[in-house]
This record gives sequence, C-alpha cells and structure tokens, in this order.
Amino acid sequence: MICDVCQDKHATVYLTQIVDGQMKKVNLCEGCAKEKGVTDPTGFALADLLLGLGSDEKVGGAVDERFCEVCDFTHSEFKKTGRLGCSACYHAFGDGLDSLIRAMHKGIRHVGKVPTRYRATKHFTDQITDLKHRLKIAITDENFESAAQLRDEIKSAEAEFVRAKA
Repeated sequence: MICDVCQDKHATVYLTQIVDGQMKKVNLCEGCAKEKGVTDPTGFALADLLLGLGSDEKVGGAVDERFCEVCDFTHSEFKKTGRLGCSACYHAFGDGLDSLIRAMHKGIRHVGKVPTRYRATKHFTDQITDLKHRLKIAITDENFESAAQLRDEIKSAEAEFVRAKA
C-alpha cells in the first residue's frame, strides 16, 4: 500500500478512526508517521489529519505559522496538543475549527451539563411555584372552584415530587 500523505513510499503504519459514524483509514509511511507525530502518543491527533489540519500550508518555502495575538499560542502547538491556549484562540484558528469541533463533539456550542436529580427537582419546584401563583390569583379573583382545583393539583404535584425523590 502507498502512503496517503506523500503518495510515494510504502505504508507501514495503518490507522483507523470512526468519525460521524464512518470509518476512515489512513496509511502512512514511516517518514510521514514520524512527521505527523504518530510515534509520539501525546502529539498525534488523527482527527486533525483526517480533517485536513494535519498538513502545513507553505508560503514561499516557509511554514505559514498562525498564532493567537493574545496568548501567542501557535497553530502547530494546537495541532500537537489538540488544545487551545485561551478563548481568543477560537477566533485566531477559526478557519477549520468548526468542522473539527463538530466532528469531535455533538455540536459547536457548549450548552453545559445539568445533574439529573437537579433537573427533576427544578422541574417540580417550578411546577409547584407556578401552581401556587395561579392559586393566589384565583383566590384574589374569588374564583373558588378554580382555587380548589389548583389546591388539589398542588397536593398531587408535591406528592409526586416526594415519590420521585425516594
């Protein structure tokens, strides 16, 4: 097999990764494998290679080294570590970053995580608070039938909340 990068030498390193449910294979010769950092486990990012970030852009024989103006983090440091130096790096290296992040994660916007218990507790407390507010309005408006119904809904919601906590 021929090396996928240099298209010249015989491939001796075979890598496989699943990206977006599709299996991608990369065949590298020994020289290209060393150049891409395959022999250094901390420096190789197969996703970078597959998504096109693994090749350096050359301008006039020299590497076009992009860097973050805030933290001086370079593009090659990003490729090697797979991490960015600061929040401004997202703008400095933004060209291919969206596709890389989208391939590695579920989206490009961090929405955070909420513990399951907290989510359930918040749902019940919000529901009960809303029912109590509606109950006050019904009492103020002297709509006692609606108030009695809301009172029963509050008792039911509180009982369900206690059952869910147990």
